[in-house]
Amino acid sequence: MHRMFSYKGKRKLSKHIIEGIAEYATIPEGGKGLDVGCGSGALTIACAKRNPKASMIGLDYWGKQYPSFSQKLCEKNASCEGVGNVTFLEGNAIKMEYPDESFDFVTSNYVYHNISGIDKKELLRETLRLLKKGGTFALHDIMPRRIYGDMNAFIKELKEMGYEKVELINTANGALIHPKEAKFLFLSTSALLFGKK
Repeated sequence: MHRMFSYKGKRKLSKHIIEGIAEYATIPEGGKGLDVGCGSGALTIACAKRNPKASMIGLDYWGKQYPSFSQKLCEKNASCEGVGNVTFLEGNAIKMEYPDESFDFVTSNYVYHNISGIDKKELLRETLRLLKKGGTFALHDIMPRRIYGDMNAFIKELKEMGYEKVELINTANGALIHPKEAKFLFLSTSALLFGKK
């Protein structure tokens, strides 16, 4: 892991990004949130901390690409943080085994660009399928046009479907990542797709 992404490192970039995304997590009491591609569980745990009367599920397939991440590691991290309102499960972002409108909040962080062989907007649609009416989403990734296509057209599509306050926030301009760090780490196209269903 690059030192800028280490929680122990000088810059603590990963912590800053995770906490920045978690600020968008507003889950009603007794509600449920989902973190797609939870990795180490950091974002799942941060969202659960902000919503102690709700629960979060962290979903990942913990594949060979990231051997240091596992369900066991996520559970250990949650325990170390004293967070009990989380569950970590194995699953696939391409087709998740949940009915439509299962969650009050859905999120992800730097996940979809790593999934090859599928249209990124299809991955976004699959995640948003799980969102309840009135729920919010905060999906963060590197979103260059060559990978994601025309995101303005996608935002228009979401608004036509009834989603509200949909916006694409550039997070590499200082919002979550300093522009110099973003350029150095090839994260200059980082953006957060945020909105409400």
